[in-house]
Amino acid sequence: MCMGEEKANIIQRGTLFPALFPDLFPILGQGPVGIARLAAEGEKAGEGHRVEFRTMTPRSLLNRTVSKRMPWMDWTINPYRGCEFGCRYCYARYTHEFMDRQDPELFEREIYIKQHAAWLLRQELKEVRAGEQIALGTATDPYQPIERRARVTRSLLEVFAEQQGLRLGIVTKSTLIERDIDLLLKIAERNRLVLHLTITTPDAKLARILEPRAPSPELRFRTVERLRAAGLQVGILCSPLMPGITDSPRALEGMARRAKKAGASFFAAQPLFLKPYSKPVFLRFIHEHFPELERAYETRYRDKAFVSKAYQERVAALVRAVVRKHGLEQRFSEALEGAAKPVWPVQAELWGAWRETRTA
Repeated sequence: MCMGEEKANIIQRGTLFPALFPDLFPILGQGPVGIARLAAEGEKAGEGHRVEFRTMTPRSLLNRTVSKRMPWMDWTINPYRGCEFGCRYCYARYTHEFMDRQDPELFEREIYIKQHAAWLLRQELKEVRAGEQIALGTATDPYQPIERRARVTRSLLEVFAEQQGLRLGIVTKSTLIERDIDLLLKIAERNRLVLHLTITTPDAKLARILEPRAPSPELRFRTVERLRAAGLQVGILCSPLMPGITDSPRALEGMARRAKKAGASFFAAQPLFLKPYSKPVFLRFIHEHFPELERAYETRYRDKAFVSKAYQERVAALVRAVVRKHGLEQRFSEALEGAAKPVWPVQAELWGAWRETRTA
């Protein structure tokens, strides 16, 4: 085949499937498509410390969930694209790839504010059937700092406060959720509302390098206390559990004890998983702060995003043990899975002795 024919075939494929061939945009005489086009059309909406904010006008807000890992979740909502907190382990960095942003660090430096979100939600709630679960904040934190000014999340809560019979879950690391206690109480009156505060570790020094722009663990524990005092159902997610760093029995025991003291409605934890787009950021964190674990992480996550089944079961058994010991409850999704028999990990050799000194 001559070069001219080959180029013509490539261009034809690009015409049929433009999203798969962004390098052909100049040849085809067109710009980016889909989410990438929406991002390109956004306007500048301010700047922060090493972060730029831009508007985005999405065509929809509710996303139908197809994940086999979370079969109980039917719909997700993310008021923003990108997240200022900069958590080193964040799996959602890959979502910026859809906007032709190839640098994973841009996930925390280019934040897109979704426009007309409340209007879209009102239209799309008609698609939600009775009993279906809506999760707010699964890929980006709905209460990241820009929310103080943009107030997209609050506008969505105002819509939810008008509804009844919904099942809504909210996930955040931010103390800003306290601002909306008034709306959360209104929602809880006529809907099933469950709040989740992610607290990865009680160690302030570790949290500062792991989640550099998120509120401190102490402030998050205080937020749990205040939400519970207001009468809301709120639990603690101690996720992700990082092998050799936060997954020891002593660390989980300490977290469960703090959860009980804060009055948490439940306590849950899941192991770290690394998508390819997020892996370089996290492994750089390991190289800088836990060099003795670098080879172990590179070996374990070289060609897999998830830890082994044996490790997952061991962690699940440890979590159930501390939940029972401290009189906590399991999160609904964990309770659905039932009690699995503890299986001690084949990774014991890989991870070596469990590091308890850093996670006390």
